[in-house]
Amino acid sequence: MTFSAKLRTMKNKDPMTQLLDDLKDEQDYLDAALANIDLVTWENESPADGWLLRDCIAHLADVDETAAYVAAKKEMPVRTTSDRADTPKDTLQNDRQRQARNLSILELLAWWRRVREEQNNALRKLDAKERLPWAGPPMSVRSFATARLMECWSHGLDALDAAHITPIDSDRLLHVAHLGVITRGFAYQNRGLEVPDTEIRVELVSPSGDIWEWGPTDAQNRITGSAGEFCRVVTRRLHLDDTQVKSEGESASEYLKIAQAFAGPPGPDRQPKNH
Repeated sequence: MTFSAKLRTMKNKDPMTQLLDDLKDEQDYLDAALANIDLVTWENESPADGWLLRDCIAHLADVDETAAYVAAKKEMPVRTTSDRADTPKDTLQNDRQRQARNLSILELLAWWRRVREEQNNALRKLDAKERLPWAGPPMSVRSFATARLMECWSHGLDALDAAHITPIDSDRLLHVAHLGVITRGFAYQNRGLEVPDTEIRVELVSPSGDIWEWGPTDAQNRITGSAGEFCRVVTRRLHLDDTQVKSEGESASEYLKIAQAFAGPPGPDRQPKNH
């Protein structure tokens, strides 16, 4: 079943409604998974360099709040950044995330719950093809929402790891996998590399056992494996060497090494665990 066919048949909903429902479900799943951990665990280090478990949720809340503003106002909020000499030199992305360390866990969760609901409600009022400003080029509402789901899932992996909770993959990963496929050109451009014109066939086994497919069936370059592992590779949450994702052809192999489904400069790779 192809990506587009899968979307059309999921719960008999139109693709945008399904995407927004999946976004909410992913947020609710992460929230529920962390609901019963103790306060000490919230201070555990996560796999993200310099981030505690609580910082992963603060990041989601911060960006969801920005996304809610953008979806409602059709413009980026104006924020000032600290240029004081005593500004902390850490790996947290901005002052808002640093300030969030002063929140209690109840306050942190209340912030995230409020702003993600505002974001989701604002997105439901928009047409899927409407374009919204963001950090890079403007994005369609559909791509915007997909990116928010991808961020929730990928940062959620870090939070769950810090809490020693095994994540449960779902077919909501379809959206993340699709983003991983269509951002191939971006991954090259982001590294200052020429984008190849070689076609790649991608075949992934979904958590429910369906086959998700992209690209021509006769392509000589192919990527196969589980959707969960592929999504972890393209969000740079798992080193390729720690997966069973396979590639055939030089272009497919090359792409898996540089894949990046999120905006921003290439970050440090996660180191292989099993090699």
